[in-house]
Amino acid sequence: MSIEKDIHQTKPFINEYLKAVVNIQYTHSWVVGHVKDLLNEFNITPQQYNILRILRGSKIPVSIGDIRQRMLDKMSDASRIVERLIAKGLVTKAESAKDRRLVDIMISEKGKELLNEMDEITYRFNNVFSNLTQKEAATLNNLLDKFRASND
Repeated sequence: MSIEKDIHQTKPFINEYLKAVVNIQYTHSWVVGHVKDLLNEFNITPQQYNILRILRGSKIPVSIGDIRQRMLDKMSDASRIVERLIAKGLVTKAESAKDRRLVDIMISEKGKELLNEMDEITYRFNNVFSNLTQKEAATLNNLLDKFRASND
């Protein structure tokens, strides 16, 4: 048997789990590149975008601890990211009325305007996943959440 035939007869991965890990790594890089390109137009990072959306969705001021808990990227330094958003005028902070040891973080009007402007081009985010149906995207989200939960 020639080496060429031997190469084509072997499986590239020893099992589907390993293939899934490699697939997730590749897909992560591909998606991050697309999303960064879109967010760069607005001069914000994916983590800043995540925090702005958390704050816009909250009806009350949020503490740094609450932001950390809700963030998708648990490795991010929420305090540092919030400070950068404050410097850009996209969020505000104030001493907590409930607990003087805490700081309340709120989205500013400028932050809301930025997200509203970004919402108008969400179709560009959707184009990243244009070959998935809503149901498939929901299934993918559930599977990825399940995968991360099993490895915490």
